[in-house]
Amino acid sequence: MKVLIVLTSHDELGNTGHKTGFWVEEFAAPYYVLADAGAEVTLASPKGGQPPIDPKSELPEFQTEATTRFKRDEALQQKLATTLKLNEADASDYDAVFYPGGHGPLWDLHNDPSSISLIETFYRQHKPVAFVCHAPAALLKVKGPDGTPLVKGKEVTGFSNTEEEAVQLTNVVPFLLEDELKKLGGIYSKDRDWHSYALKDGLLITGQNPASSEAVARILMETLA
Repeated sequence: MKVLIVLTSHDELGNTGHKTGFWVEEFAAPYYVLADAGAEVTLASPKGGQPPIDPKSELPEFQTEATTRFKRDEALQQKLATTLKLNEADASDYDAVFYPGGHGPLWDLHNDPSSISLIETFYRQHKPVAFVCHAPAALLKVKGPDGTPLVKGKEVTGFSNTEEEAVQLTNVVPFLLEDELKKLGGIYSKDRDWHSYALKDGLLITGQNPASSEAVARILMETLA
């Protein structure tokens, strides 16, 4: 079983002067769920090499068992430093794809041609596609086999407007993910802020926030099984 994990390459938080990237928990928790179940995991990012880590995700209050394990895992850190360039990834080589969030995907993965094509190919090949937190932004320009937005008419979730408001980035991000998913006809729903909430609609799996990362990965494993 082979799974591709796609991470952001974007590190600027709008024009705030602050850094962003991927959220450590949203990468580490799913990675270990997949790897511990025997999946062979490949990492990719638009620019290849080391993807930027959101510095806030390394603060003490956001540490979990998975992030602690990641910090001690030199082999995984080396693997992360040498991600495959996204345009070199071939969907035919993998059984599924997983996108961790962090704010970075709002700027690069939502309109990256290689990412859009990759997701469309996975879906066309009847393989599951999974996204957590801000990563469903990568779905916004993805079309289904019938040419309509892939999320149209499907149950989806992602980082909510109230959660964006809570982190005081509503006026910094290029768009609000919840609003965009609804505009495309996605059947958006959410749970309480910061609580685990994951949805599966056919081959499409989405999670609301960092706390949902592990649940999304477990649903992905069940779907593959």
